[in-house]
Amino acid sequence: MPLTPLPSLDSLRCFVEVAQRLNFRAAARAVALTPAAVSTRVKQLEDLVGAPLFERTTRKVALTAAGGAFLPAAREALAAAERAVLAGRGELGPRPQHVTVGTRHELGMSWVLPALPALREALPHVTFHLYFGSGADLLMRVAAGVLPCAIGSMKTADRRLSSEPLHEEKYVLVAEREYARARPLKTERDAGRHRLIDADDSLPLAGYLLETPGGAQVQFQSLVTMGTIAAVRALVLQREGVAVLPRYLVQPDLDRGRLVKLLPRRRLLSDWFRLWFRVGDERASSFAAIAEVLRQRPLH
Repeated sequence: MPLTPLPSLDSLRCFVEVAQRLNFRAAARAVALTPAAVSTRVKQLEDLVGAPLFERTTRKVALTAAGGAFLPAAREALAAAERAVLAGRGELGPRPQHVTVGTRHELGMSWVLPALPALREALPHVTFHLYFGSGADLLMRVAAGVLPCAIGSMKTADRRLSSEPLHEEKYVLVAEREYARARPLKTERDAGRHRLIDADDSLPLAGYLLETPGGAQVQFQSLVTMGTIAAVRALVLQREGVAVLPRYLVQPDLDRGRLVKLLPRRRLLSDWFRLWFRVGDERASSFAAIAEVLRQRPLH
C-alpha cells in the first residue's frame, strides 16, 4: 500500500493561523512570513487534500467544509510534533506504561508480590500486573511477545530473549525432621532407601544434585512428581520422601527445625533468577530499573 504524502509542519502552521484569524495578512504576521508565502503554503495543502480549504473573496475569508474537517487534525498534528520535541528533550517525563511480570506461583507470592510497592515507588509511571505460570510457559509467552517480561531461573538458548540477573538461587536436599531421624541420609548409599519427590519426570529440582560431580551415584528408591514446587515442599513436610528445594523457599522451615539438610558434605549446583524480556524491546530501560529494585530485595 503506497504511503500517503504528508504536509510540512510549516504549511500546517500557516493554515491553522489563517483558520484562527480568517485573515491572510494577520496570519502572515503571526508566522513571520509574507502573505504570498502563506498563500503558497495553503495552496500546497489544498493540492495535497484535493479540495479548497478556504473560500476567499475581496471582503472575507471563510473555511470550507474540507477546511473545517482539516482544522482539528492539523492542530492535533502540530501538538503531536511539539510533544515529540519535548519528549526528545526529556521534558515530558516517562510515558505511562502497563507492564505484566510473569512468575512462578511460589516466587510470585513470596517475593514478587511483596515487592510491588517498592516497584511502584521507583517507577511511578508504570502500572504493574502479574501473570503466574510455569517456567516453559513464561519463556514461550515472552518470546512470542505476549508477555513483556518474566522472572525465573529458566534456561534458554532462544536468541530473541535477553535478561537481567537478579539473585543467585541456591538449592538444598531436605527432609522432614522426624523422617530424617528415622531414615538418615548421610551418604550417597543411603539414597536407595528414600523416595525422591520432584516437580516432573525431567527432575528440574533433583538435577541440581544429580548433575554435580559424582551425582549420578545417588540412586533413589523411587520417584513421585507433584507438578509444582509448593506441592513438593508440602509432601516433604508430610514425611513422604526427600526433595531438592530452593533454599530461599525452605529457609524458614530449616530455621524452625521442621526440615533438615541431607548429604551435608555435598555441594549442590546453583542457578540465577533472571528477569527475561525480548531483545530490542523499547521498554528495556524500564526492565533494567525493575531488575535493580528486585536486586535490592533478598529472596524469601
